[in-house]
Amino acid sequence: MRMGVVGLGMGLHLAVWAARAGIDVVAVCDREAEPRRRARELLPGAVAVDRWQDLLDPGHRLDGVVLANDFDAHAPLATAFLEHGVHVLSESAACASAEEGRALVEAADRSRATYSFAENYVLHPHVRLLREAVEAGEVGRISLVEADYLHGMSPEARTALIGDPAHWRGRIPPTAYCTHSLSPILAITGARPVEVTAFGVDESSPREASTMVVRLSTGALAITRNGFLQGESDSHWSWVSVRGTRGLAESVRAGGDRAWSVRVRQEGWTQEDGVTREEERVPPPVTLDGEPLERGTEGTVLLLRGFRDTVLHGAPPLVPVRDAVAASLVGVAGAESLAQGSRPVPVPQV
Repeated sequence: MRMGVVGLGMGLHLAVWAARAGIDVVAVCDREAEPRRRARELLPGAVAVDRWQDLLDPGHRLDGVVLANDFDAHAPLATAFLEHGVHVLSESAACASAEEGRALVEAADRSRATYSFAENYVLHPHVRLLREAVEAGEVGRISLVEADYLHGMSPEARTALIGDPAHWRGRIPPTAYCTHSLSPILAITGARPVEVTAFGVDESSPREASTMVVRLSTGALAITRNGFLQGESDSHWSWVSVRGTRGLAESVRAGGDRAWSVRVRQEGWTQEDGVTREEERVPPPVTLDGEPLERGTEGTVLLLRGFRDTVLHGAPPLVPVRDAVAASLVGVAGAESLAQGSRPVPVPQV
């Protein structure tokens, strides 16, 4: 499989892991010279260019491309590559508006290639365990789901990251980067987001963090917390909790490797002997070249393996285009809710 990469920040990280997973990274792109130089060091066989349009050249013979350019600028590139029959793995927001989302879905439907969302949080160890517990019926019908994607940072570090309007972090609304919390919720529940009400967490610093209350198509409620708050989880800044009609399954709030484990509680009234069942489950390891991976990299490797299987063997995308657009449009509708004083706003149905 021959792959290109656009954007050599997170894109270079994904490219290196793709090469380790047996994918041939043949072309990379970044506007800046230093990332291209670094890529040539780590991927000596790859051609480095400064215009993403150059990767559309048939001479590269790309089977797939990873889009890791600016957070809010993925949809036009994804549409272009799909129109050229190149499979797309898009990292971060799928779209920045309902119009972009509709165009992206239509392009994916027309194309002989596929669109996959590079949502490794759906594949992290604790989320995999939660999905297994839900699919086994252990928690019953889902009533409430909560998910955090939070970073603990100093005020100086936060200002440097979100205070520069020339950087994408400085121009997106505080609700926009919600896909790492929403995508696991949608994967676990199999639901679509219907309506969102968004709140700024701290009125004295409204851009730093948001909370969104999302009504799902199943009737359940989802609550997400996104942005910069202290006390982040060791499980790659992610914590997820699922409450159902029969019990609870949630990430363990602990440090170190236990943060990737899951606590499952089934109420006594659901058991024949009337005894409450509660246990802590440890996720099985994922290996590469016969060696177990670090927990924080498992989702990335599984994501890249899934993309390879989609491209080479026709496997369904792990996170397909409609799920990607749905998660991204929650952030768009959330921004509208904030602008309207935290009024409920329908999520566009694409």
